[in-house]
Amino acid sequence: MKRSLLAGVLLASLALAKSFTLEQVLSAPFPYELIAAPGGGKVAWLLNERGARNVWTAAAPDFKGVRLTNYTQDDGQDVGQLRWTPDAKAVIYVRGGDLEFLGRPDPNPMADPAGVDQSIWIAAPGEAPRKIGAGQTPVVSPKGDRVAYLLGGQIWIAPLSGAGAASLLIQARSGVTAGQIRWSPDGSKLAYVSDRTNHSFIAVYDFASKSLSYLDPSVDRDANPTWSPDGKQVAFTRMTSGGGGGGGGGGGRGGRRTGDPWAIRVASVSDGAGHQVWIAQPGAGSVFRAVVAEDQLVWTAVNRIVFPWERDGWTHLYSVAAEGGAPILLTPGEFEVEHVSYSEDASEIVYSSNQVTSDPTDIDRRHIWRVNSAGGHPAAAVTNGAALEWSPVLVNGGLAYIRGDARRPARATIQLGTISRDIAPETIPADFPADDLVVPQQVVYTASDGMPVHAQLFLPPGGAPGAKHPALVFMHGGSRRQMLLGWHYMDYYNNAYGMNQYLASQGYVVLSINYRSGIGYGLNFREAINYGASGASEFNDVEGAGLYLRTRADVDAAHIGLWGGSYGGYLTALGLARASSLFAAGVDFHGVHDWSTRMTGNADAARTAFESSPMASVRTWRSPVLLIHGDDDRNVNFSETITLANALRQQGVYFEQLILPDEIHGFLRHASWLRGYHAAVDFFRRKL
Repeated sequence: MKRSLLAGVLLASLALAKSFTLEQVLSAPFPYELIAAPGGGKVAWLLNERGARNVWTAAAPDFKGVRLTNYTQDDGQDVGQLRWTPDAKAVIYVRGGDLEFLGRPDPNPMADPAGVDQSIWIAAPGEAPRKIGAGQTPVVSPKGDRVAYLLGGQIWIAPLSGAGAASLLIQARSGVTAGQIRWSPDGSKLAYVSDRTNHSFIAVYDFASKSLSYLDPSVDRDANPTWSPDGKQVAFTRMTSGGGGGGGGGGGRGGRRTGDPWAIRVASVSDGAGHQVWIAQPGAGSVFRAVVAEDQLVWTAVNRIVFPWERDGWTHLYSVAAEGGAPILLTPGEFEVEHVSYSEDASEIVYSSNQVTSDPTDIDRRHIWRVNSAGGHPAAAVTNGAALEWSPVLVNGGLAYIRGDARRPARATIQLGTISRDIAPETIPADFPADDLVVPQQVVYTASDGMPVHAQLFLPPGGAPGAKHPALVFMHGGSRRQMLLGWHYMDYYNNAYGMNQYLASQGYVVLSINYRSGIGYGLNFREAINYGASGASEFNDVEGAGLYLRTRADVDAAHIGLWGGSYGGYLTALGLARASSLFAAGVDFHGVHDWSTRMTGNADAARTAFESSPMASVRTWRSPVLLIHGDDDRNVNFSETITLANALRQQGVYFEQLILPDEIHGFLRHASWLRGYHAAVDFFRRKL
């Protein structure tokens, strides 16, 4: 009798609010790669409209969005790497290929028998897009006459006019690849990173003399070249092969909190002689940490170099005189700087961060700030409130950025003076269910080992007072990610946010957790002791989430599940393997199941890695699971799911599978996301 009554309550809770479909909540186009044109009179961005990816532009004074390309199919062909031509009349972009792992075979998730390719295109208003040639990572000359790009790890040059063939610029020896191409200010030279596997140089190619030289070569890893405004010098980062760029650490197993200090050097282009202008102090910040920006080092018109540094345990921007000296902290406080861009002379910086002002929940948001690169004035807030804003760029009379909030999806925005508005509001579907979405609450719960953990709590709308709901814990991937109190700035988690909203509408209490080893809460949280393959300390955060949900009066303690992808898939499998008594079911998207397969040469590390993996605890796994994986995954090998499935069979554990032929890790097709999410919803409905 009690069982029948409980079943009735659960079914009633699942039938609560079915006012929108999964298709509707995932229907809004996703904007990304917003860039400003030279002169600040135009912007361009990309819009993923249910899998059809297109270039959009907007121009002053009204900045009304206009579609520049017209791809209509959900064909799994990615588009990215936007560049304006110097005259702001055309946009360069890359279509096809794997834009996350450059140089890998081109993905073909549609299984097109004719095959696919990765190519560079140019598009201008009123003209059909024109293919420049096969390749990626285009960089347009300041003269606007040609474009340098990468193909097969080597630098190629092609004329933008289309009159003339592309040509290989430098014939490097076997095993040497190029990257991070940067034109000199006058367009006469190229600086780039010459990667030699265990070390790297900054190389300079001179078009006039057709000669190649190397700047201040060493046994270390040199990267992030940036030209001086007069084109006579190049600044770059130097990291030791043993630790300055993310090597050995002093934060306990798995925590790379310290290493060999990284440095900034400046070299003369005329003779290659270099010298150090700054070096990180030992301790916090000795390991380089990047921001999301076109360049990690920026040389300003007044001869200062702006760079990211984590000296106080938080990712901030600093500037130092090009001739050396003490650096100036530009963005002080306990928050993280993330998306960064500059004015054309680099005198002004705009960036996003999770800085807390009057609202303590802002640590789980993003807002826009601006600051002078020479220092002397505190950063000024550009946006605030319950919305989230990111990817800012300066334009004539103001700035553009992307914004969303808890209910309204991400969209490109222009702010002129104090007035902000959407650039292309017509792209949001009329039936997008913004008014039916819930506003997630910030929750800070305690992990099972006592660490405080931030999370977003999605509660089902409506329902009878005192009703108990099934609950789900969502774990993001990465793990260098932070889930926010609104629509996310990454497409993968934009989809996941929509899925969590849909699950809440179906009667689930959903807790999206920011477990340790993620970003947003400082160096020590990100570089957690014994995280991942060195101890799986994040399991304490997953277990703590389940225990927290058990204490809630609106949660049925016997019906708590897990779901997540990639690193979140790993934690889903780990939670089910170690705590099936707490977690009743799970959905594992392309998760890591045995860390030891990634270890070579160190028996002790391999043993710890295996013990930190779901496979080590598979004998205590009892709960049913749905395994979802694309078999062309380049991040997590498909064999991880094969191995786990075979182990579950041997243990007699119930599992289902959804395998997506030719899909990669972050599904390229909108249809693949819908298939995966529909399968997950159906599985939880039946098993949780």
